[in-house]
Amino acid sequence: MVPTERFQLWLRIAFGWWVFLLFLPSVAGLRPLRERTRSWGDEWLTRKDESDSGPFSQWNITGTYRGNWKFSDAANGSSRFPDIRKRTGNSVIELFSTPTKITGVHYVQGVIIFHDVFDNEYNVGGAQIRVEGVYIWPFRQLRMVANSGKEKELNQDGDYILSNPYHLLGVFSSQVLQDSSRDKMWRKKHSPMHDMEKHCNIEIAAQISRLPSTKNEGEHDRFHLEGLMESPSTDDDGDCFSPLLLNATSVNIEVYYNKAVNYTLMVTFISFLQVLLLIRQMEHSSTQSGAAKVSILMIGQQAIMDAYLCLLHLTAGILIESLFNAFATAAFFKFVVFSIFEMRYLLTIWKANRPLSSGEGWEAMRRELSVLYSRFYGILLGGILLMYEFHHYLRPILLLMYSFWIPQIITNVIRDSRKPLHPHYILGISITRLAVPLYVFGCPNNFMRIQPDKSWCVSLTLFIGLQASVLLLQHYLGSRWFIPRQILPEKYSYYRRFNQDPRHATDCVICMTSIDLNQRSNDCMVTPCDHFFHSGCLQRWMDVKMECPTCRRSLPPA
Repeated sequence: MVPTERFQLWLRIAFGWWVFLLFLPSVAGLRPLRERTRSWGDEWLTRKDESDSGPFSQWNITGTYRGNWKFSDAANGSSRFPDIRKRTGNSVIELFSTPTKITGVHYVQGVIIFHDVFDNEYNVGGAQIRVEGVYIWPFRQLRMVANSGKEKELNQDGDYILSNPYHLLGVFSSQVLQDSSRDKMWRKKHSPMHDMEKHCNIEIAAQISRLPSTKNEGEHDRFHLEGLMESPSTDDDGDCFSPLLLNATSVNIEVYYNKAVNYTLMVTFISFLQVLLLIRQMEHSSTQSGAAKVSILMIGQQAIMDAYLCLLHLTAGILIESLFNAFATAAFFKFVVFSIFEMRYLLTIWKANRPLSSGEGWEAMRRELSVLYSRFYGILLGGILLMYEFHHYLRPILLLMYSFWIPQIITNVIRDSRKPLHPHYILGISITRLAVPLYVFGCPNNFMRIQPDKSWCVSLTLFIGLQASVLLLQHYLGSRWFIPRQILPEKYSYYRRFNQDPRHATDCVICMTSIDLNQRSNDCMVTPCDHFFHSGCLQRWMDVKMECPTCRRSLPPA
């Protein structure tokens, strides 16, 4: 045979073999995980997406997949584990794929979290399974087995699962706003999942397909995972539970980043609004008498809340380096709110309640200031320890923290204060304070992966609204409008009868004009020290100082 003809023959054979491999069904290129004739998983793997025909490209399936699971059979449990009472639920899959020396094969590690698997009495939150396997990218096939019994950690070199912001912020939010890792480990050991990992082999066979991208999803590819999870027992005594159908779609990290950045922009804008409201309130109570009417506990409680938010956002920024600038900006604005404006207002109220302390010298004032700061930061640190120990009751603790209007309501009743807070400040602070908890616990698509709790959000909104309503009614109807007159203490009347001879002219020392001493006139107010003033003049004076303009004697509230 001529060498040229021999070369053409080999070329035809190679081309025919290539065409045969190209149109070969995907299941023929896979070796089954366990020898079994026509298993359900093998039938599943014979399904191949026709849109993937043609030249194959190497897809990077590393990422986070959110979806759901359900039992393929009508019987959703098993005789071995009767505690599995749910039939369907949500799932989160974290995958990290690395190339191998074998062409077309990637090594895959990951974690699968199944929510709503067991009955609520176990309170396990979700069943977490650590898996590993191979991804045959020319055929879009994913085969994995569970390796939860191994105590080794994942690869630290460029590990997606340990650096994915979706995963890290979910862990961060679960530790801060839900449960600690220690409690999750305890519940895991005392849950049915612990026995399942010992007595069951878990095998997963899945098909990967690419989803069409849109303009809002960026340039990154999104993938859909559809497969089957089977659980043969280790002693070959049937299956541990019925086969599970998995259906999940990859999370677009760009969209997730945008959610986090939009949240930090919201917090920054809210902090800016709170600064404006604080400046408005400080102008409203700029006098010594006006500042003395404001509750120092109310401002201190809000300052502590802003300090906690500052620490939380700064910790989240340190945890996720790629989002550090966004979270650091939000933390900086919260730091400005509590450390500059609220602490300054706190000092103004403290000085207004101690008018005589300024004359005792610098040393006495410095001692009192050190006591004030030590109490503030002591309560701040003590609150952190308290929330750490009682994190199971974090939501009732948040309700307690959001009772910051109650000290002002009580102060108004005790002192019978007149309009200590500006109405814009009451409404603005009530609304802006609700933004963060309502986003975290009420938004179904929040980036912190916290399940929404509508009942708690409604309770918090009603609680804050009730406090704000009482304050507004105190502003317009009087500080003691809701207390029956029978139990109120006797109040001094500035329009009391007097024995002054109306024929003798009396001048108001505030405006230096004469006063009409007619008993029927409401233009005259009499102090307990029997000094006469115009009603408007004395009311404006008491907004500045609660002292008699003539003899400097303390005046009761009007």
